[in-house]
Amino acid sequence: MDTIKTTLLSIVFVYIFILLGYIAKRIFKDEMNSKTLTIFSVYFLQPFVTVWGFSSAKLSVEHIFIPLYYLGIIAIVLVPTIFIAKVIFDDPKERAIFSIAGFVGNTGNIGIPLGIALFGESSIIYATLINIANVFVVYILGVYIYSRGSFSIKKSLLNIIKIPIIPASMIAILININNIELNPQIREFFKMGAYGGIVLQLFLLGTFLYGLKIKEIKKSLLIGTLSQKFIILPIVTAIILSFTNLPLYVQGIILMEMMTPLAVANINLASLYDCRPKDTTTLILLSTLLFIPMLFLLSYIISNFYL
Repeated sequence: MDTIKTTLLSIVFVYIFILLGYIAKRIFKDEMNSKTLTIFSVYFLQPFVTVWGFSSAKLSVEHIFIPLYYLGIIAIVLVPTIFIAKVIFDDPKERAIFSIAGFVGNTGNIGIPLGIALFGESSIIYATLINIANVFVVYILGVYIYSRGSFSIKKSLLNIIKIPIIPASMIAILININNIELNPQIREFFKMGAYGGIVLQLFLLGTFLYGLKIKEIKKSLLIGTLSQKFIILPIVTAIILSFTNLPLYVQGIILMEMMTPLAVANINLASLYDCRPKDTTTLILLSTLLFIPMLFLLSYIISNFYL
């Protein structure tokens, strides 16, 4: 119970920045331009978050299979989801949100501290690697699918190339695997940028919450996406992992990361490519609220089956 209290308290303090964003938008309204904040976050600060994430844990061969399992499970569920979206939704923007939003979880701001609370500090390297894998899901698949809500296939592919996070990740991987030592001043520089990026992400969510009308989102999109995130994806993950030789606590970490609420990065991409950012914000808000009571269920499952 103390673990859950500590985790909840950590999440509350993290999401105070969301409240600050909401207050800022409420006071300054149109002067607080959410699109400008999105551009600043995606093109300038998020690369810092990625590089800092890679520098926080040393990659080794024995850890490579963890993000591969994570990506493999997402691919298995994503493919039928895309076909289902074409059947359920006529609006290409709603189709895009349903196809990808549930797979872009908050594996960083929530996943890493939650892993420490439930599994201890030994979980950090696994949670970090999963968060790194999630970066590629967000800024390759996410960019393409959200772009397809408004743009052609060619334009959507070009949008992937324009995002600086992927080349930044490649450079960071090369630095990591080649054991290139960064001096303390450079590491502090990346850390400052990363913290700024994380805070701006949360602040940005708060600006989108202002004027939000939950009733405006289509029920099929709401129920479908949240069911995908909290029911379908966890069940498929647990089944697939049960056939692997992974240690139980590692399986638990992957399952936990799959159940984290929708990431603020969804708003970045939905806003950047004009793909119903208000609907995406509603989904993030409700998934975050639903996740709080689900923490108790998640804690019970992990403590009884994975530890």
